[in-house]
Amino acid sequence: MPYNVMIVDDAAMMRLYIASFIKTLPDFKVVAQAANGQEALDKLSTVQDVDLILLDIEMPVMDGLEFLRHAKLKTRAKICMLSSVAVSGSAHAAKARELGADGVVAKPSGTVSHDLEEKTGDELARTMRSLCAA
Repeated sequence: MPYNVMIVDDAAMMRLYIASFIKTLPDFKVVAQAANGQEALDKLSTVQDVDLILLDIEMPVMDGLEFLRHAKLKTRAKICMLSSVAVSGSAHAAKARELGADGVVAKPSGTVSHDLEEKTGDELARTMRSLCAA
């Protein structure tokens, strides 16, 4: 049975790239998408059994860090930051971890990374599997 994933990113093209990548992983299935943290919080009350949330940081309405402040009260899903500003060792990555992010993977080419699968796909898949297995 595949793990259920919610994608939260304000860029529609990035959500499409992430969803297309996830379709290549037989052990994961996209069950919801949101364009900002507030929309994602609202969907958590209607979407059942989300196992993993892939979360951007920089978004309008409610950014990823603010989402983290609220999410742990609404879901047991693991949360992996997938952001161009949360690179390993950055202040954004440290803040995300402090607020409860379970993992951090950097987008390889900025806000809309069309090369996600080829440059970061292996790392993202490993991180997703590791978080869901924990």
